[in-house]
Amino acid sequence: MDIIVSRNGTGKIGNFIFKCCLGIRGVTDDKSEGDLKTPRGTFPLRYIMYRKDRIKKLKTNLSSYSIKKNHVCCDNSNSINYNKIYKKKETDETESLWRKDSLYDVIIVVGYNDQPVQKSKGSAIFIHLTTKKYTPTKGCIALNLNDMKKLLSYNPKNIKII
Repeated sequence: MDIIVSRNGTGKIGNFIFKCCLGIRGVTDDKSEGDLKTPRGTFPLRYIMYRKDRIKKLKTNLSSYSIKKNHVCCDNSNSINYNKIYKKKETDETESLWRKDSLYDVIIVVGYNDQPVQKSKGSAIFIHLTTKKYTPTKGCIALNLNDMKKLLSYNPKNIKII
């Protein structure tokens, strides 16, 4: 089953409709690193990562992994690790997955720009948790925790952003 997200901030899977937020600058067919836009298209959902100290194991068919303090996603398009999640090395330009806020307590890694990775086409596209005010993202899709749990119970395979 696919998640369908429209540019107006409404998501749907099966009969379940939920509110979400997208990139600050909207949705695009031509994503580039740092453009603050969410890529349009259909993308596979790779796996879930979550903060084991804050979230109990989630019910889903997607593979899941706990986020460690040194997990990062590389957003430096000149790095060989661009758009890859790995354990941090001090010299890399990266986005930490271990955050003080709760936005990354649960993330679904979206298969965007990963097979193959193309330089400067965008990185770290996730479905993650939102703020209480549903503040727009830097290019991800965000929703509240209860909706995330319900969405995962449908065992989604892809996300279609229209």
